[in-house]
Amino acid sequence: MTKLRLSPSRVAEFNNCPQLYKYRVIDLLPEPPSIDAERGTLIHTILEDIFELPSGERTLANATDLLPERWQKQISEKPELANLVPNDKEFSDRAGALLSNYFALEDPQSFEPTYRELHLEMDLSEKLYLHGYVDRLDVAPTGEVRIVDYKTGKAPKPGWEEKALFQLRVYALLYWRNHGVVPRLLQLIYLGDTKLIRSTPTESELLATEKTLFRVAEEILKAISEDSFAPKPSKLCDWCYFKSICPAHNS
Repeated sequence: MTKLRLSPSRVAEFNNCPQLYKYRVIDLLPEPPSIDAERGTLIHTILEDIFELPSGERTLANATDLLPERWQKQISEKPELANLVPNDKEFSDRAGALLSNYFALEDPQSFEPTYRELHLEMDLSEKLYLHGYVDRLDVAPTGEVRIVDYKTGKAPKPGWEEKALFQLRVYALLYWRNHGVVPRLLQLIYLGDTKLIRSTPTESELLATEKTLFRVAEEILKAISEDSFAPKPSKLCDWCYFKSICPAHNS
């Protein structure tokens, strides 16, 4: 193969289960859409769109009004979604509650985001290309950088915050390498239970993140060369679409 493409989600997939990584990245096996993932896409789209409005119009009412139109647009792009939602009102109510939770955590009228859905990328080495999409990146007039990611689920249990922050540290590493500035704040916004996780990254933490990426990349390249992707059974298996063909459950 040529250059290995890595993103935070691909790193997480491989760490959680190399076999799942193989199904998705190497074999490119198709998966049906997930209602939770599609609802997440819907909420992310609306949270991106409200910043197109003048500051004074960034209200919960206007965000909620966008729900039907944006959802119909998703259905037009993926017609199979029409059969994915058995109860339109329940789906809409849940999406509305997530938007309400966002406005309880943050006032979008109080600031102007610098970037939304920002694509960060770079070659970490001749063998490794790293990239990712940042939900929002804010640059203060004084130069401080804040990286923000929206999550439509619930915050991780105590002790698991570091794993959740890895994604944002990758984004911070990319921004630092490309712009020479270490972001001042990393912020995860959990709309499922109105919680925030914040972290102030340091250069040493970002260097450790880079070291982890190189290690995972070597493990992936080794797995590819040996065609050996060991499954890693866990509670996540019950939600995996490929469980029926996974060797860990069909021995």
